[in-house]
Amino acid sequence: MAKRAPAADPAQDVPEVSEPHHAAAGIPALVHTTKIAAAQMGLPRATRTLLKLNQFDGFDCPGCAWPEPDHTHTAEFCENGAKAVAEEATLRKVTPAFFAEHSVEELAGRSGYWLGQQGRLTHPMLLEEGATHYRQVSWEDAFSLVAEELAALDSPDGAAFYTSGRTSNEAAFAYQLFARQFGTNNLPDCSNMCHESSGSALVETLGVGKGSVHLKDLYQADLIIVAGQNPGTNHPRMLSALERAKRAGAKIVSVNPLPEAGLERFKNPQTPKGLVGNGTKLTDLFLQIRIGGDLALFRALNLLLLEAEEKAPGTVLDQEFIDAHCAGFAEWREDARKNTKWEDIREATGLPEEQIRELAELALGSRKTIVCWAMGLTQHKHSVPTIREVVNFLLLRGNVGKPGAGVCPVRGHSNVQGDRTMGIYEKPAPAFLDALGREFRFEPPREHGHDVVDTIRAMRDGKVKVFFAMGGNFVSATPDTPVTEDALRSCRLTVHVSTKLNRSHVITGARALILPTLGRTDRDLTSKGPQQVTVEDSMGMVHASIGRLAPPSEDLLSETAIVCRLARKVLGPKNTVPWEEFAADYDTIRDRIARVVPGFEDFNAKIKKPGGFALPHAPRDKRAFPTTTGKANFTINPPYAPELPEGRLLLQTLRSHDQYNTTIYGLADRYRGIKDGRRVVLVNPEDAAALGVEDGGYVDLVGEWEDGLERRAPHFRVVHYPTARGCAAAYYPETNVLVPLDSVAETSNTPTSKSVVIRFEADSGAATVI
Repeated sequence: MAKRAPAADPAQDVPEVSEPHHAAAGIPALVHTTKIAAAQMGLPRATRTLLKLNQFDGFDCPGCAWPEPDHTHTAEFCENGAKAVAEEATLRKVTPAFFAEHSVEELAGRSGYWLGQQGRLTHPMLLEEGATHYRQVSWEDAFSLVAEELAALDSPDGAAFYTSGRTSNEAAFAYQLFARQFGTNNLPDCSNMCHESSGSALVETLGVGKGSVHLKDLYQADLIIVAGQNPGTNHPRMLSALERAKRAGAKIVSVNPLPEAGLERFKNPQTPKGLVGNGTKLTDLFLQIRIGGDLALFRALNLLLLEAEEKAPGTVLDQEFIDAHCAGFAEWREDARKNTKWEDIREATGLPEEQIRELAELALGSRKTIVCWAMGLTQHKHSVPTIREVVNFLLLRGNVGKPGAGVCPVRGHSNVQGDRTMGIYEKPAPAFLDALGREFRFEPPREHGHDVVDTIRAMRDGKVKVFFAMGGNFVSATPDTPVTEDALRSCRLTVHVSTKLNRSHVITGARALILPTLGRTDRDLTSKGPQQVTVEDSMGMVHASIGRLAPPSEDLLSETAIVCRLARKVLGPKNTVPWEEFAADYDTIRDRIARVVPGFEDFNAKIKKPGGFALPHAPRDKRAFPTTTGKANFTINPPYAPELPEGRLLLQTLRSHDQYNTTIYGLADRYRGIKDGRRVVLVNPEDAAALGVEDGGYVDLVGEWEDGLERRAPHFRVVHYPTARGCAAAYYPETNVLVPLDSVAETSNTPTSKSVVIRFEADSGAATVI
């Protein structure tokens, strides 16, 4: 296809492209961190704030959920963490005068990046039915409006209460209590779109839907496999842990369709060698796998382990562990031998057999193995079987429940795991509901509620009329963008508790509210004095977080206060929950959590310890497995890989380096060599040649699905890039439009954003504003 000049629409960016990098962090990370922090906060404020980030007496990073080490560095943050703090602690403000100047229609024509750059929200804002502009409203009137709409519903299930991962444990517990007192389990959350597949697989196989390792286990491992994950951009502080593991002798294997700079070499900005030297080479073996081929890879590895055991009985498998702690081994072994075919493995993975055998040799030489993964494994139709097969791999050699070994799903958003622990879940366990009911003397609803995908369907079908979002950017985070937008527009009321402006504020129901809230960096002062909150990291550690900055407006309320005041307004003065007490003193919420949620006994005392405390994890702590069999379960996972018709590519959506989830910090993806643009599609040069697509040409991406409907993402610049053959990559949320609402992972119902069959068509030149 011929090159075409970018359209003149200012909403369409014009990317510049250079060679991708082969190392992460170092001096460029420091320079960029300083630049963005100074621009948003000013250098003195930035310095004071960042030195409190991830410190025992400071606040938890509002970005990723990577845990803190036992001994924190003075600058215990990464480039993306600094960006997240700068966005939240910015001196820019979005006041009522801003909304008076800009209509909703005008704001809807702006990009998500532009909206986010305007600054912190300062006052509650209301969009009346038929109005063109938001206007300021009092907190009392805002709560009354929500109460009015909720009271008008035919059923409590006509409301959905969404949660983003940044919500604190205290706010999350109060939020789910309010929703269940109101009468619904419609508690969708961002986990539904990311690690739901991990939780589904791990609950079935190990009995606990969380990772089984702590940070110290990485330092003790012999082998660490990082599959479907890009820590250099998404969890940069993980690179420090991998560097330490490497120095202790660990072998590191990365499995990814894209080479990622951070996993190639890490230049630790906290050390002189990292700043001026060559840094540390992290990856010992890189398997450039075809998208969706991970199930086949782990089936092959497991077959090779079985074959090695047959050649040298009693030397490979941990038969003592299998006999004592596992169920289903014999049936699994028979299926693995019978149904694992090398021709299928090679086709699904795109890998040479020698590479897979090389990884198997590393596994055979390892007494302690950890497998880490993220969205690259969780957002496919076959994600749950893939993760179950990962568990099979670890069980074979007893790599669960011993130091230096285990499962390590790396959660993306700070406290997304804690929110689930606090009861933010549409399918709550009966034991949790029993404890909640006993503590607060009511009968919680038992019928399962809606997850994210089912909530969109319910809004579309007129069954959910009130949508309430505690944080996040629902429109930009969810699949099938036009369907999601139409679903939200069909609501009677949409409400968003937010720190900053985003696209979800301009795609509204008949009426809409924006309720501004305190951020993680802000001082939370109530009538009882300064308050602290708690969060749970990706490895089950719970610790305190206390903001230090003056809030950008005296009219802001904390998330906890918003929930408690709304609950009192909706549920009435006779409701027996002490909502006013909860809002004034978060210790009182923690006292109740301690009586409801296992592992939180003496909660208020435990969080006084620097670094917090670890939640119990039966498989890790005592090799006990609370599954249906009472043991760790081997599972049979039939071979599967996405099919790719002739002339098509398999697309994965991903983040740029200047992005965290749906928050766009800038228009650069430094490690991949992309600057000043986001509408790019990364394509292997050989595939591009076969398809007649030039580097620098512009195309439309057209998604093809079983429903027969085609979905189009227009005007993407082609970038020749060393992706796996047959595979392509592009940023979300720009490509969310290509993922159908009904294309979901089996069991978990997670959107299949990592396996989108696309073709290229001539550029239509009409980019959609995202």
